[in-house]
Amino acid sequence: MAAGVTDRTAARVQFEELVRSRGDSLRLAEGALWIAAESDPGLQVEDTLLRIDALAGEAAASCGGAATPRERIAALADFFEAAGFRGNRDDYYDPRNSYLHEVLARRTGIPITLAILYLEVARKLAWPVQGVSFPGHFLVKHPIEGAGPGAPREVVLDPFSARVLDEAACRALFEQALGPQVVFDRRWLRGATAREILARLLGNLKQIHVEREELEAALACSDRILFLFPDAPGELRDRGLVYQRLECFGAARADLERFLALAPRDPSADAVRELLAEVTRAAARVS
Repeated sequence: MAAGVTDRTAARVQFEELVRSRGDSLRLAEGALWIAAESDPGLQVEDTLLRIDALAGEAAASCGGAATPRERIAALADFFEAAGFRGNRDDYYDPRNSYLHEVLARRTGIPITLAILYLEVARKLAWPVQGVSFPGHFLVKHPIEGAGPGAPREVVLDPFSARVLDEAACRALFEQALGPQVVFDRRWLRGATAREILARLLGNLKQIHVEREELEAALACSDRILFLFPDAPGELRDRGLVYQRLECFGAARADLERFLALAPRDPSADAVRELLAEVTRAAARVS
C-alpha cells in the first residue's frame, strides 16, 4: 500500500509491518506518523516525510559546520528555535502534541515529538544523536567519544526548552519526576531504541485518552505498545484495566492473568488479584 490516505485499519497494518520488517533500524518519523494516521486517516505519510526531509535539508545548510558534540547540539537547538519550534506550555496535554504531522505544522509539541524531529535532522547530518527516555521528560544527547574518567560522556539537550543540561540539571529533572528517594545514576541517560521511543510516544497518548475517558483510543495505544513489547507486564495490566472498564471481561481476565504470571511480586499485584476475582465473576455472568 502507498503511504498516503488510509483508514485506521490500514494505518495499524502499516505500523506493524514497518516494525516487523525494520526493527530498530526503522525510521522513527515514519513510525510516529503511522501512529498519528490511526487517529487522522487523511494523513499523507509520504508527503509529510518529504516535508521533514526538507526541514532536515535546511538544517544541514545552517548546522553543517558544527564539529564538536557541544557545537552540534547547540546548532540543533538554535536551528529549531529559529524555525519557530517550541514546547507547548499552554496546552501540554493536547493530543495534537503527540502527532508528529501536527507538531511539524503547528511548530509546537512535547519533548518526545520535538526530539523525534531533532533525531531526524541529526540522521540527515550523520550525527550520532540519540533519544533518551528520561523519567518524566524525554531528552536527546550526543555522545562524546573517548571521554576520560570523570569527564562528561555526552552533551544532553532538553528539546522542549532547547536548553543544554549539565549533570546537575539532569539530576534536578530526575528528582522532580521520581523524588529524592530514587538514586540517580548514568543508566538513566542511556540511548533509547526506536521501539522504546515509539512505545513511550504511545504511552503518553494512552494516558491522555484514559484521562479523557476515551477508552477505545486508549486500548488502541495499548495494543500497539504490546505489539512492540508483547510481554511488558505493566502494559498488560493497564490494557486489562481498560478492557475491564469497557466490560470486555474475558479479554481483561486474560491480560490480568498474564500480568500476574510475569510479575507476581509487582507492588500492584495484590490489587490486581482482587480485581481479577471480580472480573472472573463478571465474565462468568455474561458467558
